[in-house]
Amino acid sequence: MAAILALAGSNSSTSINFKLVQFTTSLIDGHQIQQLNMTYYPFPMYSADDEKQKGYSNSLIELKNDFQKADGVILSVNEHNGNPSAYFKNVLDWLSRLERKFLQDKKVLLMSTSGGKRGGIGSLGVVQDMLPRFGADIISTFSLPSFSENFGPEGITNDELKNQHKVALDAFLKTLK
Repeated sequence: MAAILALAGSNSSTSINFKLVQFTTSLIDGHQIQQLNMTYYPFPMYSADDEKQKGYSNSLIELKNDFQKADGVILSVNEHNGNPSAYFKNVLDWLSRLERKFLQDKKVLLMSTSGGKRGGIGSLGVVQDMLPRFGADIISTFSLPSFSENFGPEGITNDELKNQHKVALDAFLKTLK
């Protein structure tokens, strides 16, 4: 049984990316899953001055430890103007200052969704290029376009997208066994 950390790169209380994470983890059996709702993880904007004067918060250290205890990570990133949100970039900045390779040897399922037809693909691409710098092994990716049209109470409603999601999830899970 592998330990999986699951989170969205959004701190919004109505995050559609967190809904995608919740749906994804509901499909997994036989593994220990820890879901993090990032709404409860406020971090000040990274500043070298703050780092020097105040050090690292307990919640940042706990978050880093959660990543390090996991065998795999399920992450769905939101998009602001074609890039990851300032919130998520800030989280990465803090974590990488605390420990540069905080994702060392972690298998990652990287996802994104948005209300638009591109499904957060710009942010997904940026994060896909960024995470290996921190040691991540990105196993598969999935983008869900037009969230409100393709996602309902039971999850992904479009059969083709549902199959793409299953393929990405299965590839990720296969590496954890």
